[in-house]
Amino acid sequence: MMAYNLCYCTLVTPEAVSKLNLPPECVNKTPSGETFVKSTLQKGILPEILEELLTARKRAKADLKEAKDPLEKAVLDGRQLALKVSANSVYGFTGATIGQLPCLEISSSVTSYGRQMIEHTKKLVEDKFTVLGGYECNAEVIYGDTDSVMVQFGVPNVEGAMKLGREAAEYISGTFIKPIKLEFEKVYYPYLLISKKRYAGLFWTNPEKFDKMDTKGIETVRRDNCLLVKNLVNECLHKILIDRDVPGAVQYVKNTISDLLKNRVDLSLLVITKGLTKTGDDYEVKAAHVELAERMRKRDAATAPNVGDRVPYVIIKAAKGAKAYERSEDPIYVLENNIPIDPQYYLENQISKPLLRIFEPILKNASKELLHGSHTRSISISTPTNGGIMKFAKKQLTCIGCKALISKSDQTLCSHCKGREAELYCKTVSQVSELESLFGRLWTQCQECQGSLHQDVLCTSRDCPIFYRRKKVQKDVAEAYRQLERWNF
Repeated sequence: MMAYNLCYCTLVTPEAVSKLNLPPECVNKTPSGETFVKSTLQKGILPEILEELLTARKRAKADLKEAKDPLEKAVLDGRQLALKVSANSVYGFTGATIGQLPCLEISSSVTSYGRQMIEHTKKLVEDKFTVLGGYECNAEVIYGDTDSVMVQFGVPNVEGAMKLGREAAEYISGTFIKPIKLEFEKVYYPYLLISKKRYAGLFWTNPEKFDKMDTKGIETVRRDNCLLVKNLVNECLHKILIDRDVPGAVQYVKNTISDLLKNRVDLSLLVITKGLTKTGDDYEVKAAHVELAERMRKRDAATAPNVGDRVPYVIIKAAKGAKAYERSEDPIYVLENNIPIDPQYYLENQISKPLLRIFEPILKNASKELLHGSHTRSISISTPTNGGIMKFAKKQLTCIGCKALISKSDQTLCSHCKGREAELYCKTVSQVSELESLFGRLWTQCQECQGSLHQDVLCTSRDCPIFYRRKKVQKDVAEAYRQLERWNF
């Protein structure tokens, strides 16, 4: 926008060009077919605003490099990011059809220039960096999007790639109109390109050691998946990219799927959260979180989620053929009523697609290896619920040791387990102690999060996995105490 003087006040129609008799050297015709006058004739307002924003950002980044105090660094980093967002939004609001200042001629010109520059960069790189040109390998542009290109130079080490990257950036920048320039940013090695806007790799700015594992568009950074997917994908990428252990990643996936199907995965890892952007009647199709919000409103309107809130839910087992929106349920309600989760739904609808996207470029038959086999055998665990036919069932005491029925209410063990009294009592006490310790750690973590170790935890954040773990352990502690109280000592 700065280089080609794109602005509301510099946009002219073909008729205006003829009427004003503007010479060709005074106008820019964009690849999308729009016409703007050059800055030599009239400088646009938007380019001036952008110039000021980018200058301020450059100052903030320079101050950030000099800063030593962590708080000052955080403030300066926030400032430069805010200025970056502000500069980007200047283009954004011109392309927004619903807004105060839409101008599709400007936004389409920006995108067409960007596309032209990517094609120009690709041609120059692949023409210059060749074996015939004296380089080690023929360079290939493997990805280009918006304002960046990724080049595979074919060199054996990171240092060589950095050197060629800087050389290419300097060479191509010389062909662009100022202030446009191509900057060398980073090296990805190894690099996993899954699809457009979806990739992962180790991020290098120093040839000695990588900075971090960088991901884009993958489930490690997406909010609309349960935490199990995020943890699973993150661990797989860590094993593939950092450890270079593909068999280890495959085995980790198989173990996780096995644990899921055997109901060994904590409920907090299975919670899905989605935003409630409008009321249920305004949605064209039925959605799981919307239908749950309506059911919660009927149960208790005071605690039900409202428009603008994020609705957490899990998918529970139901009659065969039931839709997902009919099986969504509040995680707290599930914990309180011992409702079984549907692990098959999570395998088919949450886990399988992200895993296949990562492993298909690596394994010959990813679907067969990951999603079929002995590890996908599921087991059915009967969980007593508080609803349905269980409302009419009468609870009876059972032996703490072998679970056999006991007729007397003051008995703890059956006649067969009387000889194991000391062992079973120690086991019960040990279980209570372990659960109390776990609950204490979770409670302290919540206190630290809210900023006080001397007040009750008032947090009800449904987006936090610790919240559900704390609720579950609290329930388990109460049940363990009931078992302990049955010992008549």
